Amino acid sequence: MTLRRVGDNEYVEEHGGDYEDFEPGMVIKHWPGRTVSETDNTWLTLLLMNQHPLHFDETYGAASEYGRVLVNSSITLALIGGMTVQALSARAVANLGWDRVRLAEPVFVGDTLYATSRILTKRRSRSRPTQGIVTVETTGAKSSGETVITFERSFLVRCRTSATDSG
Repeated sequence: MTLRRVGDNEYVEEHGGDYEDFEPGMVIKHWPGRTVSETDNTWLTLLLMNQHPLHFDETYGAASEYGRVLVNSSITLALIGGMTVQALSARAVANLGWDRVRLAEPVFVGDTLYATSRILTKRRSRSRPTQGIVTVETTGAKSSGETVITFERSFLVRCRTSATDSG
């Protein structure tokens, strides 16, 4: 979070960043984490229309190789992606997409997840000279340190400087 002065002893809280705020190699540890509840898993699984019983039928889950209900992987992606918005893309013009989504370990109800992002690349947009594209790699991990998901995401952000300026 940054504060922008708007008056005498008056500030506005800002989240996210402009093109110039990101540099390849930067690592951002997102906070806070999020503990996944049974309600999260059941409601969002049904909202997403994923009818697989492994996500909401305890008897079925108990008989599976996991021995319990498994959190829907779409929820894991949404939670970890959402954790990154405040620091990375709260002021983005557009989310451009996700690549290389990999699910490393299962997530269960009661797991607490945390996210870390590394800036991979940035470049000026060819079609929008006042904007730039930032690509990040995000890792989601349990509080135990086990990685549960990794993905790359690209988003479009405004530039403070024109294409003819440095930056």
